[in-house]
Amino acid sequence: MDEQIFEVSPTEHQELPGTLSQLGCAVTRDHFVWMLVKAQLASATATCDWRYQILSCTSPHQCTANGFSHSAFTFGIESHISQSNINGALVPPAALISIIQKGLQYVEAEVSINEDGTLFDGRPIESLSLIDAVMPDVVQTRQQAYRDKLAQQQAAAAAAAAAATNQQGSAKNGENTANGEENGAHTIANNHTDMMEVDGDVEIPPNKAVVLRGHESEVFICAWNPVSDLLASGSGDSTARIWNLSENSTSGSTQLVLRHCIREGGQDVPSNKDVTSLDWNSEGTLLATGSYDGFARIWTKDGNLASTLGQHKGPIFALKWNKKGNFILSAGVDKTTIIWDAHTGEAKQQFPFHSAPALDVDWQSNNTFASCSTDMCIHVCKLGQDRPIKTFQGHTNEVNAIKWDPTGNLLASCSDDMTLKIWSMKQDNCVHDLQAHNKEIYTIKWSPTGPGTSNPNANLMLASASFDSTVRLWDVDRGICIHTLTKHQEPVYSVAFSPDGRYLASGSFDKCVHIWNTQTGALVHSYRGTGGIFEVCWNAAGDKVGASASDGSVCVLDLRK
Repeated sequence: MDEQIFEVSPTEHQELPGTLSQLGCAVTRDHFVWMLVKAQLASATATCDWRYQILSCTSPHQCTANGFSHSAFTFGIESHISQSNINGALVPPAALISIIQKGLQYVEAEVSINEDGTLFDGRPIESLSLIDAVMPDVVQTRQQAYRDKLAQQQAAAAAAAAAATNQQGSAKNGENTANGEENGAHTIANNHTDMMEVDGDVEIPPNKAVVLRGHESEVFICAWNPVSDLLASGSGDSTARIWNLSENSTSGSTQLVLRHCIREGGQDVPSNKDVTSLDWNSEGTLLATGSYDGFARIWTKDGNLASTLGQHKGPIFALKWNKKGNFILSAGVDKTTIIWDAHTGEAKQQFPFHSAPALDVDWQSNNTFASCSTDMCIHVCKLGQDRPIKTFQGHTNEVNAIKWDPTGNLLASCSDDMTLKIWSMKQDNCVHDLQAHNKEIYTIKWSPTGPGTSNPNANLMLASASFDSTVRLWDVDRGICIHTLTKHQEPVYSVAFSPDGRYLASGSFDKCVHIWNTQTGALVHSYRGTGGIFEVCWNAAGDKVGASASDGSVCVLDLRK
């Protein structure tokens, strides 16, 4: 069954079916329910058995009840509902959600209960995401993960006891191997700064973690103000928020709510669409946000709406300020990228070169940028030019993210084809084709090190985060992987280097934020939150890490001693 993308007007409340990556890879439960049921219908025969007929009846009901009339019609046609002998009028409201919730609870029980009815390993039932629940062998996989974790804890306890009785014992030096597990859970970083030295357990204590509550849905994105301790977050509740975390704040961590509204019937009403991208300008005075309602918006740091940018015909997946602060660049499901004048709010130029949704953008200079797409292509474009000045082709699946190195000479890209490629404007073919991950690579980040940076004496590195649950650190000059960081147990959605490049934060859907030493690959700090981690980011001082989560929480980790 072919997947489709429907263009939606920013002023209309319509559903947007499509592949998960075309939906910006921000996988919500509603998006996944759609894909789950469509997959079941696709595998059924034309004469569906009674289970598929029931799904066929409940799905249009669910769509119609939520105002998605177009989706209800499409579902009815694709599932041959007219051939069913079930009376749809007798199907109760929200039946589909009820069925899936009960199935989810059953799988959770399977994971956590032994055959004799006792709790597995004495653990309470742990909730699963919809994606987890349909994975093959989820019961065996999760139970084995519990056993492995218990074994690691026992080994760590034994090592600690041995160290306590042997005063001459010393920590390993953390050799440059590629397993990311030097020194286990008790790594001592070689760096001598007060901030990150670890003595004993790597777990961040509760008094060093602040959990910010306020969002009413998943928090997809977060970003620190480059000048002050203001943390911005964007959520599926159609709001962005600015949290004041400065020590001189009179009432603790205060929040400003930036409600994303659209004009409907002559008045402003909530857009009810996800806020999935945001970026501060270099001066820290303005915040740009991108939403699934098709609009980009510019806000002051005080939370006031300065401009609304409306020319995309559908959700916005990415947006970035240029360094000068006069232009904003956005990418959308409508296959285009747009350069906006930040002062007037007008579109300077729209670039319609991709043949499928554009997923990411990054500035090379103040007027030149690169964009990537589900069409597997990367275009480099310049303001005023009516065609790309360079096109890179070589990926064999959707290109999820692109990033220029600090000097703007090399462009890194990552893809669902499980490869990481390095490109140069001096040649058509990639400089390096890095193949080590065994699942899709979701995002990449360059270290703020090397020539042209504030850390010129440190080597330039590239970090990649994958759905294979690993993070890899690469020496791009040599084209080799120098560390594989393997502590996560679920897909890794975000990585971020500290301002000095000495540490890397990673966030995964296993609810954990890990802090790694980039020189040794050792784990130096770890925090387990209450939801899957979508994004991690460092503040300008390099002593705090922010993380946004799937349960609506935003956590701030204080890494000072």
